[in-house]
Formats: sequence, C-alpha cells, structure tokens
Amino acid sequence: MVGVNKVILIGNLGKNPEIITFPKDGHRDDPMTPVVRKATFPLATTEIRKNRDGEKIEQTDWHTVVCWRGLADIAEKLLRKGTQVFVEGKLQNRSWEDREGNKHYATEVVAENFTVLGNRNRNEEQQPVTDPYARLLDDDTTPLADLPF
Repeated sequence: MVGVNKVILIGNLGKNPEIITFPKDGHRDDPMTPVVRKATFPLATTEIRKNRDGEKIEQTDWHTVVCWRGLADIAEKLLRKGTQVFVEGKLQNRSWEDREGNKHYATEVVAENFTVLGNRNRNEEQQPVTDPYARLLDDDTTPLADLPF
C-alpha cells in the first residue's frame, strides 16, 4: 500500500528564517567545497471557533518549517517575521540524544513549496509590489467581461 505524507499550512512567521550552511561532502576547511543551505522558521496557524456560549475562541498552533537548498535561499530573501505564507510540504520526525544522554524528538514540516500571501508589517514604501500585473491596473481599469466562473 502506498502512503501519502502531505501538509498544507497557511500562517504567519513567528520570526525571520534562521539560515544554516553545511558543507556538502564534509570538507569544512576547503573554501571551494559546495554547500547546502537550510532555512528554519516557526509558523503560527490560528483557528477561530465558537464555544457553546457563542464566544469566539482562538487556538494557535506553532509549526517548525524547514526549507532546503534553493528554497532556503528564496526564504532568506522573501520571508520576514509577520509574513503570511502558504506552505506545502511533508511531515518529518527526527530524534537525537544530547550530551547528557537525554532523548529529544522533533516534528517538522519540510517545505516543498511556499507562496508569500502578505505581510502584516509591510507598508508600500518599504517593499515594492511583487505582483508584476498590479502596476498595469489602477482604479480606472474596467473589466473586459464577466467571467463565467
């Protein structure tokens, strides 16, 4: 039987991505050694529901998202604390022992793709519009026709 490991999240970054660089083949002393980059960031997803009394209750879950290689480079350039992002990936569990012999466990979302949806901290002077078609449209633009869907 074939399994499926797929995660889709929409949330906000809790802090800027942390970038780590690893030597690709273990040769740390050679400056020409190819490297592999890893970006890690916390992502908060919030669910809002009503309890029996009709009061709104917010529940926020935190997820650790990991991006590798080229996706890590893009994450470093685009993502900042507060950015709303759509992440597609898979769950990965790992464990390790610390120096005192204590066993630790972590569940992470290994991103395969992400899309920036917005930034709570952005004002128009700080960052340009990223949609290449947005500059073609203004308030006077009229739609060509109603779409059937």
